[in-house]
Amino acid sequence: MINYITLGSNDVAADAPFFDTLVAHLGGKRLMELPHGIIWGTQFGAPSIGLLRPFNKEAASVGNGTMVALNAKSREEVDSTWKLALANGGADEGAPGERMPGFYAAYFRSPTGHKFAITKMG
Repeated sequence: MINYITLGSNDVAADAPFFDTLVAHLGGKRLMELPHGIIWGTQFGAPSIGLLRPFNKEAASVGNGTMVALNAKSREEVDSTWKLALANGGADEGAPGERMPGFYAAYFRSPTGHKFAITKMG
């Protein structure tokens, strides 16, 4: 259902290493480098994440209440992704754990404040 998500950045080059590391850990890579940003994913046609300078040339900001949920293959991948995010400058927003029966998740923010969940359903 989701094609892509874009997140704003005021300094794509400074933010990119965090996303490179996180996406590679989940089996993805840079799919496209543009003059104003980078797109990551596993392949074209699958959901992707873009980190872009805003089109309107205004300062990028983190959306209050906005969160990107990433899909993990296992609970162990939830744990390792959360640890990797924190080790690469991310901030803890909720340690790995079962939030409700069959829903295992962890929460973190990128170094510039974008909120993410890494989840395993079932």
